[in-house]
Amino acid sequence: MNTNHKSDFRKLCMKRLRSTALYSKYYKNKIVVKNLKEFILKNEFQNILLYIPLDIEVDTKPLINILRKMKKNIYVPYMKGDSFKIVKYRLPLKKKKFGIYEPNNSFLNPSRIDIAIVPVVGIDALNKRIGYGKGMYDRFFYRLKYKPVIVFTQLILCKSKEILSDNYDIKADFIITG
Repeated sequence: MNTNHKSDFRKLCMKRLRSTALYSKYYKNKIVVKNLKEFILKNEFQNILLYIPLDIEVDTKPLINILRKMKKNIYVPYMKGDSFKIVKYRLPLKKKKFGIYEPNNSFLNPSRIDIAIVPVVGIDALNKRIGYGKGMYDRFFYRLKYKPVIVFTQLILCKSKEILSDNYDIKADFIITG
């Protein structure tokens, strides 16, 4: 795999995501959140890993609020070392490294998550994740002793026709875009 190809593709996708018009972004967010909610309810997932979004990512906050009211267990990443652990979503959120918001640390570890909703910058020909280049999600799933259903989300599909991923890059079971 050519690292320059992957890096160039990442930059192209981020540029496309940043240039998405606000009204278009709002509309696409609504579509993705609705489809995610339906998918989660249809499959009766109870323990859900979501993320607290950055500006170019699908805004999962409305989904988090809906699922919490439905008594679903919502977990989010909490950065730790070269990866993250999962913690129960709860307020207040604090701005941390890379501009990411997180709840306070927790020592209660969920036994299992049923589904992981993962933001992507792009996707390659094998439906593998092109993220921000830090490898945190890859390390997290590599260290997990089981495999939950993995759903990638993106406002606008940015997919390469080429294989840009490495062996360790995570692969989507499903992809939901606006």
